[in-house]
Amino acid sequence: MDITIAQEQAGTQCRLSLCGEMSIYNTAELKPRLLTCLQDAESLAIDLSEISELDTAGLQLLWLCQQEAALTGKIFTITATSTAAMESIALLRLEPLFNLPPM
Repeated sequence: MDITIAQEQAGTQCRLSLCGEMSIYNTAELKPRLLTCLQDAESLAIDLSEISELDTAGLQLLWLCQQEAALTGKIFTITATSTAAMESIALLRLEPLFNLPPM
């Protein structure tokens, strides 16, 4: 399954809503889009509430965005998660990294 991205610009914040699978099969195409949004805005907010699968490649991409934001003085947030996304994040105990409540 593919992933779709809805993008909304609100001032200096870029908001992305992702729908579908965030996996090794599409992170290579997602990476430049996410990093460009982060580069062009002061903050990047990602909604994962419609994600049906989040594997380690998807988690690595989210972590990369978090690290890039920290290095460039920008803000990266995950605003919502699906059960599947939260289970993957919780499995690796990454909730603190993304400022999410424990599952």
